[in-house]
Amino acid sequence: MTQTRDSIRRHHFASDNYSGICPEAWQAMAEANANHVSSYGDDPWTQQAADLVRDLFEVECEVFFVFNGTSANALALAAMCQSYHSIICHELAHVETDECGAPEFFSNGSKLLLVPGDQGRIQPDAIKATVKKRNDIHYPKPRVLSITQATEMGSVYSVSQLQELFEMARRFDLRVHMDGARFANAVAALKVAPKEITWKVGVDVLCFGGTKNGMAVGEAIVFFKKDLAHEFAYRCKQAGQLASKMRFLAAPWVGMIKSGAWLRNAEHANAAAEKLELGLKSVPGVEFLAARQANSVFVRLPVPVAAELRERGWKFYTFIGAGGARFMCTWDTSDQDVEALIADVRDLMAGQ
Repeated sequence: MTQTRDSIRRHHFASDNYSGICPEAWQAMAEANANHVSSYGDDPWTQQAADLVRDLFEVECEVFFVFNGTSANALALAAMCQSYHSIICHELAHVETDECGAPEFFSNGSKLLLVPGDQGRIQPDAIKATVKKRNDIHYPKPRVLSITQATEMGSVYSVSQLQELFEMARRFDLRVHMDGARFANAVAALKVAPKEITWKVGVDVLCFGGTKNGMAVGEAIVFFKKDLAHEFAYRCKQAGQLASKMRFLAAPWVGMIKSGAWLRNAEHANAAAEKLELGLKSVPGVEFLAARQANSVFVRLPVPVAAELRERGWKFYTFIGAGGARFMCTWDTSDQDVEALIADVRDLMAGQ
């Protein structure tokens, strides 16, 4: 049966990339569109956005804007190590599972060393074991620790957990990269200032996500260790990440930070996921695969139930994390969206 426009659900739970542009980002882009300004980042919007990022983190840092998270992570990691180095990351990390070898490509071959860990989090002992596994010249020398905040399983690292990780990283002279595609959701979950989970605990470079938090496109690469940013602009240019109309990558950051929408959007997404989690917990037979802390809910559903949910128009991923169904909430997820999904899951589970 062909779906009519009215029968197609407005909201899907597959990815926070499915959502549109939030009003604050849209308005800022419209304002940036009003006049002619210089290109390639030599414009007031880019300067203001970079300054606002510095104010947000309460520290002097180097800031670059690129199109997407893959380029942000790959270029940042390439700036942090040589081709004969290696990068320690979680086995479910986005840099390992979903970036088509970009970190290895842009670093000219730096090897990813994968470690396990519950809830998508790396444990300090895993770092120690990986570094000490071999130290001969025939093995790529560990140089970078890459962590994801919030993780691919929807968990977050607390301040104390980060301190333990970075103490181990410093012990072995590892630089620290943070994939923050959902960094705003982590800040919202922990209720801390951004500095408390970045440079104050030892993060050298943060890839600060905007796309998943209400922007059309655009991530900020924030170098707290400023010497790592030496000639980084050339890396961006070579990789096709120097936008000629850079103001349209930068302006949404101005709108989002000045208005507070960067955090408000994340708080809303987290709260929607909490409502979804509570609702699904009341449905007999639904198995939870991870403890929700940010804006995603992981559950295992019977195969027929998952198939019928898709038949009813719901979209969600089953290839991320532990292999169950991931329901991702966004800045524009409504109570009605959540309630409708819970109702369909309840109806289908009752028939099992």
